Amino acid sequence: MAKKTSSTRREDIVETAAKLFKQKGYAATTMREIAEQVGIEAASIYNHIKGKDELLAEICFRVSNAYIAQLTAIEMDDSSPIEKIKALIRLHIRIVFEDVDGISVANNEWKHLPESALTSFKAARRDYESRFAKIIEQGIEQGDIQKVNASVALFTILSAVRWVELWYKSDRQIAPQVLEDDIVSLLLNGLQK
Repeated sequence: MAKKTSSTRREDIVETAAKLFKQKGYAATTMREIAEQVGIEAASIYNHIKGKDELLAEICFRVSNAYIAQLTAIEMDDSSPIEKIKALIRLHIRIVFEDVDGISVANNEWKHLPESALTSFKAARRDYESRFAKIIEQGIEQGDIQKVNASVALFTILSAVRWVELWYKSDRQIAPQVLEDDIVSLLLNGLQK
């Protein structure tokens, strides 16, 4: 059996931490538990990571950076504001399927970040929300979106897509694409025929 490289071991540690932080919460998870789950001695974990704070920050910023990178690409696209909003809704849902543990941690455990990381993380969230709201405002200005408060629209959309990580399980018998299509349709068209 090949020996794991340091970067692979670090990735295992981060993924295990995300899983445990989701299951037990950041505060209730110990470094010893993470090490045991990864299959290394508790003292050896510090050869790969400084501590629990570093793990939390890495998980939260991995998620945040994924959203921001995709938002940047969507903003640069020539499509209409409605198409950009659809793409952002789909992005939120897809990231849940790709990294449900990380999403859960970034949504629920970010408050435990150390102060310097917390300040940066909150700034990144505000930036993302502001840029998303600007797309909604552009749609309103162009007449593609009804005149609503952009913040109300933004946080309704974000609230609707954030529940997916709590609710969706593979045994729900709803294909990811159907879930995406239904959520996009409901958020942009409502229930009324």
